[in-house]
Amino acid sequence: MQSRPKVVIVGGGISGLATAHYIHSRVGEDVQLTLVEGGSRLGGKVANQQFSGHLVDTGPDAVLVRAPAMAALLQDLGLENQIVAPASLGAHVWSRGKLRRLPTGTLFGVPDRLWPLLKSGLMSPVGLARAALDLVLPRRIPSNPDPSIADLVAPRLGSQVFDRLVEPLLGGVHAGRAAELSAHSTVPDIEALASKNRSLYLGLRKMRRHAPPASGAPVLVTLTGGLGLLVEALTARLAADDVRLNATVRLITRAGTGYRVELVGGQNIAADAVVLATPAYAAAGLLLELAPDAATVLAKIPYVDVATIWLSYRRSAMGRRLDGTGFLVPPEEGKLMVGCTWSSAKWPHLADDNLVLIRCMVGRRGDRRWLDLDDEDLVGRVHDELVEAMGLTARPLHQSIQRWPQAMPQYLVGHQDRLNALDAATHHLPGLHLTGAAYRGVGLASCVADAKRTAQDVTQDISQARADVRPLTEVTS
Repeated sequence: MQSRPKVVIVGGGISGLATAHYIHSRVGEDVQLTLVEGGSRLGGKVANQQFSGHLVDTGPDAVLVRAPAMAALLQDLGLENQIVAPASLGAHVWSRGKLRRLPTGTLFGVPDRLWPLLKSGLMSPVGLARAALDLVLPRRIPSNPDPSIADLVAPRLGSQVFDRLVEPLLGGVHAGRAAELSAHSTVPDIEALASKNRSLYLGLRKMRRHAPPASGAPVLVTLTGGLGLLVEALTARLAADDVRLNATVRLITRAGTGYRVELVGGQNIAADAVVLATPAYAAAGLLLELAPDAATVLAKIPYVDVATIWLSYRRSAMGRRLDGTGFLVPPEEGKLMVGCTWSSAKWPHLADDNLVLIRCMVGRRGDRRWLDLDDEDLVGRVHDELVEAMGLTARPLHQSIQRWPQAMPQYLVGHQDRLNALDAATHHLPGLHLTGAAYRGVGLASCVADAKRTAQDVTQDISQARADVRPLTEVTS
């Protein structure tokens, strides 16, 4: 009787947990699944903590449910009744010493109407006139086959739209610089607009006219108990599996038709299929012997350090009305903050009659000023910036900092070429799969979608192995 196929998943973040979930969804319990996590907990950067009497997220605080895979996963896990939609208050941009309303109708900063852009005060008259030139400028074909976001936007709409809208919006998502990020890999919608239309402005208007009517459902949501509920629900699906915490993988090697996962400390786990759901730099180290060319490609994907800073203030300390969900900060302002969420205003379940919870993000590519600050100095700098932006009149009551080293992978120009090279470097290794934020999307929804694709590939490996009736590897320890 043939034994059950053995699958090892390395990495217990959302990508690894979702991959395990989808493998079980496709093949049930007809697989021996081992999940190996180097840390002491599952979930990766999805984490909660109690702060000022509320349960808050110290990593991502929302998921994109416009993505079908994410919406379906929440329903499949029975979390649909825990979904919380954000308040429809709009957001601001901190520009030239003032919080200015983020214009409605933009796609990653590309406007589809000039009137909201004018009303926002973000553009000078010269900047607005320069943006309007997009209507009459001839088509421009970038010289680089994989242009940066700057290559597509700045020549069409000018430097002010790029610096004051596109840069802060992309910085808030990727912690990167739009002059370096690949448009194809980070904002394919803008790439499509630029390739199919002479004018970005007119192209976006045409796209909106032909789009299906909006359902009114929120695009981004969270969960009443924080996104840790997602981790708990996925972890519960692993009850019958071999889950190993505080277990560090040293190397992945070939073993017959399968693989040997070598742990620090001497243990080995044999597998028919291996999924590396780790950051790219970690996967590079694991593949040094098995696939050195792949390791070289993986090591070239850069990462940026970021930090989440939670501050609580008495409501009486607010120097302005919280008439939005927060604000973004363009790099040209020279601030440490990348963005600020007025969480008590954005999320109904965090509303408090007496306190205001504020979540600030620091860290973007090229800005390392904050890394050498201790927690007290970092809070002091961020508080001073909030005083300048919001007119706060008192110090925070409570504070909490979560530093995330090497947190955000950067899809620099040429990212798709690197993915193609990675596929070529691992093509001769059936049963080896890579998934996670480093490849096809940095958000939780993108990681879930990629995990679903990876699980489908793994189950195809299993089906092929059964069809070949090849001997399965033995587990050793």
